[in-house]
Amino acid sequence: MPRYLSPEWLEAAQRAIDARASRPGAAAGVDIVVQHVVGGGVDGDVTYHVRVADDGVSIREGEAPDPTVVFSEDYATAAAISRGELSAQSAFITGRIKVHGDLPRLVEQSRAFGEIEDALAGLRSETSY
Repeated sequence: MPRYLSPEWLEAAQRAIDARASRPGAAAGVDIVVQHVVGGGVDGDVTYHVRVADDGVSIREGEAPDPTVVFSEDYATAAAISRGELSAQSAFITGRIKVHGDLPRLVEQSRAFGEIEDALAGLRSETSY
């Protein structure tokens, strides 16, 4: 069972995304990078990014050279969102997530990120937090 945000979990997340890649998706015409900076995790702070573009979706450890939006959150918030107990929107509204960058562009691409959430939903039961 991969631990949330570990390198193994990021690899499992990419596999889950790739498994849905054969379906037509909302990524057509999209080029956006969302970077997450998660503090206070089991192994310390973790930074990863999700890139959505015409050629697919990738999730990678580390900083992106060109993030469209950067989310900063603590581990408890990130884990609650991952488990489906808290929406990112609610976390933002209540100040649990700080956002920097082009938020209107992210909102425009919400459908693509909804599909990513759907792809990762199956990973929840296989993840240790």
